[in-house]
Amino acid sequence: MLNAKKDSFINLYKKILAPSKTVLQKDFTFSGYSYNDVLELAAGLKKTLARHGTEKTLCLCTTNKAVTAACVLASLAGSCQLILPYSFSAHALVEMYDAVGFDFVIADQPEEMPVGVKVITPVTAAIENIKSELIRDPDKPFLRLFTGGSTGNPKVWSKTPRNLLAEAFYLQKKFALSDKDLFVATIPPYHIYGLLFSVLVPFVAHAQVLPDIYIFPQEIISTINKHKASVLVSVPIHYRALKVDNLSAPSLKIAFSSSGVLNRSDGLHFLKKTGVGITEIYGSTETGGIAARCISEYTDSWKAFDVVSCKLMGSRLSVKSDFASSEMEREADGFCMTGDDVCEDKDSRFVLLGRADGIVKVAGKRVDLLDVQNKIKTLPTVSDVVVVAIPTDKGRESVIAAVIACDLTETHVKKLLMDMLEPYAVPRRIKIVSSIARTATGKIDRRRIEQLFLDNKKPA
Repeated sequence: MLNAKKDSFINLYKKILAPSKTVLQKDFTFSGYSYNDVLELAAGLKKTLARHGTEKTLCLCTTNKAVTAACVLASLAGSCQLILPYSFSAHALVEMYDAVGFDFVIADQPEEMPVGVKVITPVTAAIENIKSELIRDPDKPFLRLFTGGSTGNPKVWSKTPRNLLAEAFYLQKKFALSDKDLFVATIPPYHIYGLLFSVLVPFVAHAQVLPDIYIFPQEIISTINKHKASVLVSVPIHYRALKVDNLSAPSLKIAFSSSGVLNRSDGLHFLKKTGVGITEIYGSTETGGIAARCISEYTDSWKAFDVVSCKLMGSRLSVKSDFASSEMEREADGFCMTGDDVCEDKDSRFVLLGRADGIVKVAGKRVDLLDVQNKIKTLPTVSDVVVVAIPTDKGRESVIAAVIACDLTETHVKKLLMDMLEPYAVPRRIKIVSSIARTATGKIDRRRIEQLFLDNKKPA
């Protein structure tokens, strides 16, 4: 049975590199690149990189979905290892280069690259250069993603073909996505959610994607209606922006949300205006997708995907899944512990209680509070600092706040931190104090610190 399951996956895996003639003639990006064009770009990339001998590493600094798909296909055919950045900024690229190194970059815009890294331009070649039988080992890493970033040392997570493709095949089947669907996305393809839902899932469904990234509410609405898009891939902050009176999208059949917990009133407004209940996907870069829920179910609980096993270790959620990165520590039974506390609910569902570690979500991005705190400690005159996360709405989204003992002003602190952190990691709320009270054992009452911000009171 296990061998049959493995053979079935490998047969699907091979078909990605050898679609039928009918599929090759279809558009992948609407009125842009066909599936044949994507395969030719992949073949050209493989041919270009083959001139450099041993397998190289390629960093994707692009929002082009067709180019992203081509790079994934070329890598699956053994041409290169892939790096997906968390940001295109110069200091983020240096951090990633220092962490893992890379040889080449495909970039939409001329960015300052680490010394020795070469920017290459995708060119086409005959698709015969991509042979479906020469696939990469499905259980060996081929792609690395970064989380955390300039809130400290970036965390690196590897993905195997099975991690990503098994998830893409599963999502396509679970949500009945087909070659008749047209996807519109508000998030870029270099983040794991964007890569899966706006590139890989459409590709395995032989669907079409709109090429651009749409972020303004009227732009999203008009694009859906102009092109009669059937699938929306977005995030909570953009659903908040869509809380407008003229929201209408009669062609939509499904709307996805991830990278943070959706505000219930935003979801209910979308449901009322469109008739579509937003489907939230819960998971992380390292675990892959774990569970889903739909706003129309009127519940706070999540239902695990039927290919993901879940159990509780105390209050901590542990999962076993083909989607999880190899870097995750596994118990003897194959389960990996997540960073989330949960409680059980009826019908084998669970409710998220919050993070069990120092990682929080800000605007859908992961931020390590301890690393932010350590960065602040390096600023001039800072003698002490405490960084906390203040919840904004029910869920895992937060606002970062800091109490800092120093001689600087709040404005000066923020200006200095803008050069050290990604904008979303800079504390939005700062209190400057002469000292921070600690107990005899050196501990801080974090609940009291958080309450100071919630009550908008100044610490004594």
